Amino acid sequence: MANGADAIASLDPGVAPVASAPAGSGIVYLDGRYVPRAEARVSVDDRGFLFGDGAYEVTRTVDGRLFEGERHARRLARTLGGLDIAVPGAELAALDAVALRLLRENALEEGEAAVYLQVTRGAAVPRTHHFPPAGTRPTIYAAVTRFVPPAALRARGASVITVPDIRWSRCDLKTVNLLPNALAKQQAVVAGADEAIFVRDGVLMEGAHTNLFAVLGGELRTAPATNYILPGITRDVVLELARGDGIAVREYPLLASELPGATELFVTSTTSDVLPVVRVDGRAVGDGAPGPVARRLYELLAARMYGS
Repeated sequence: MANGADAIASLDPGVAPVASAPAGSGIVYLDGRYVPRAEARVSVDDRGFLFGDGAYEVTRTVDGRLFEGERHARRLARTLGGLDIAVPGAELAALDAVALRLLRENALEEGEAAVYLQVTRGAAVPRTHHFPPAGTRPTIYAAVTRFVPPAALRARGASVITVPDIRWSRCDLKTVNLLPNALAKQQAVVAGADEAIFVRDGVLMEGAHTNLFAVLGGELRTAPATNYILPGITRDVVLELARGDGIAVREYPLLASELPGATELFVTSTTSDVLPVVRVDGRAVGDGAPGPVARRLYELLAARMYGS
């Protein structure tokens, strides 16, 4: 990848011609180049591959528009700061333009899509646990895919299982270290469920790739934004929408022992929207159907996302 000003210029969507892509392969972005997915190559010495030393973001797009793009950019910058991965501000600012070009190159400017962005500390030899020399270029990768909202699952409601929270203590950083999340999600799949909810010392934290909300005593509850949960973009938007709609909201720990008293549960994420949960560990939540609070908050979220 080019250095200095050349590296920043290479992020510009008007720079660097796109190689022709085999049918169906799609175009991705990797270190300043737009290339067919099948031709994208990352070094075996990349620290993202060797150590999981990197950050990522997933952003929804609607008709070529990034939904809550500024919030995602701020969270990425926060994660990179927490990991001490140095990326020039101009390069970070240019990533929205990269996403928009990828939408165009992949004919995804109409309808819905998801943008995946990953930044690692880069490739360095020899392999060492400590950071490589200053000036090592980070690896920047981005790709887009068509996205179909989970409308059918939202209508019937999801089922979840609870699992022990064995993750590290910086869950607030959106890193590529997702093995505990993947194991939990697989456990849910094997159990015939849709999501796994982490429980730490008797407290419900969040899902394998979602944030968790409950309605208890007419009050909407969700875990406070500590280092033990990811500050979800959809979580923050839903909290704003709930408060603006007059729904009583409290960011306060939700105990596993309180679950039987919950009249509603739902999870949120960039790809789940507001997804009602109707069963936990095989037991019905409330009357076993999506509840009015979840339905109302999805309506508000959809109005904001789609402009209706």
